[in-house]
Amino acid sequence: MCPFQSVATNKSPSRTALLGLPTVTVLLLIMQGCASVGPDYQEPVIQTPDAWTEKVAEQVALGPRSTLQAWWTVFDDPLLDTLIERSRKENLDLRVAASRVRESRAILAIARGEKQPFVNASATPQRSRLSDDGPLEEVAPSSGFDSKSLFELKIDAAWEIDVFGRVRRTIEAAGAGYQASVLDYRDVLVTLFAEVALAYVDVRAAQQRIVNTRENAEIQKQTLASTRDRYESGITSKLDVAQAAGNYAQTLATIPPLEISLSQAINRLAVLLGQDAGSLRAEFSAVGPVPTPKRATGIGVPADVLRQRPDIRAAERLLAAQTAQIGVATAALYPEFSLEGLFALQSRSLDNLIDTSSKTWSLSAPAQYNVFDGGQVRGNIRIQDEKAQQLLLLYENKVLLAIEEVQNAISAFNQNQIRAQYLSEAATASVEAVELVTVQYETGLTDFVNVGVTQASLFVQQDQLIASQAEVVVNLIQLYKALGGGWDPDEAINLPDK
Repeated sequence: MCPFQSVATNKSPSRTALLGLPTVTVLLLIMQGCASVGPDYQEPVIQTPDAWTEKVAEQVALGPRSTLQAWWTVFDDPLLDTLIERSRKENLDLRVAASRVRESRAILAIARGEKQPFVNASATPQRSRLSDDGPLEEVAPSSGFDSKSLFELKIDAAWEIDVFGRVRRTIEAAGAGYQASVLDYRDVLVTLFAEVALAYVDVRAAQQRIVNTRENAEIQKQTLASTRDRYESGITSKLDVAQAAGNYAQTLATIPPLEISLSQAINRLAVLLGQDAGSLRAEFSAVGPVPTPKRATGIGVPADVLRQRPDIRAAERLLAAQTAQIGVATAALYPEFSLEGLFALQSRSLDNLIDTSSKTWSLSAPAQYNVFDGGQVRGNIRIQDEKAQQLLLLYENKVLLAIEEVQNAISAFNQNQIRAQYLSEAATASVEAVELVTVQYETGLTDFVNVGVTQASLFVQQDQLIASQAEVVVNLIQLYKALGGGWDPDEAINLPDK
């Protein structure tokens, strides 16, 4: 500690006293705001492909990307729109993310506060008496020491002169950390909206598959009744009845697993909306279709992912915050300078506490320099630098993974569309086959084995078609999620209520 101090007792601070501070203090005040130590952050330049390698389907054609920010509207499904908005207001994960934004905002406010002087005020009424038998026993009067009062009103202040930028780098780190928390909140939005839509698709797909199963079961039930009539009339054998009964029961056996899937999807949707599991069952009492896109939306080019994906942007902000921490650590290699001041009123009596004679004050400009620390400061600098290197690699890897997710989603969307088309053709052919084989069986041109096989095949084809059509929509939702859809990069954050 190397203080330069000007002290006065029972006198007011004056212009002369202030000018008496060392010239170096004035120079330090002038130097404050100069370049900070440590590396200045520069955003990494990431190379991305010029275009997507997979063929882009019509529904996600290159073009305007405005609908990507509210991609669920391409389905024109009012219930889905409502569920998305309800999740925005009530989802608990989103509210946790919002709380973290408020927390990081408070951390930033604390960091900014370091630029300002710390001022404390205190009032101390005191009554004391020296011991007659203590260290002053020999000088104690015969009647003993008298008790005395002391009243004090004091204001003291301290202000760090940020010559080497420790405070500025701390604010820089906190600011980037706050921005990262905002982007984390938006990343939760991206995931949440996709999860709500995926659960909604699961609900509708399960409903449609149950409807299809019951319709096929009804056809097989009618076939079973017809086969029994033919058996009782002696036209066919009991084997046909057994085979028809087996097909019918096998189809009915597929309904309970579908009911389980439906229940789980509804429960999942309820939790995403911040409600108890099962609370949405009444809202889905009516069967609805699997949502399908009604119009196209553009997906842009690979470079757009860097701007639209909040998790990538958050990773970049964390890298910026860590780079600033290198400067904070480096500042410990240099001296710390500050200004300190004290103004107080001291008196043994309240009557003259505010008199001029009760005033006392001091001004000082202490400087502190760490002469030896066993390499701790430089070790900490290396630690902060390595952390920055790690975050840079994680940022680059996150970009690669994002491009991979988009490519995979485009591929899955395109290929599942092709599969759904083939399954649609197969289901249409199976309907015709069932009609033909039924006529042939009733006219005695074929046995029941062909009827049973054809009806079972129709059920499988139709069930696979519904599942495939739902999978196409799932792939599209996953593509929107991979692209970071669900928020506007140019829109200010709007946190939900606590």
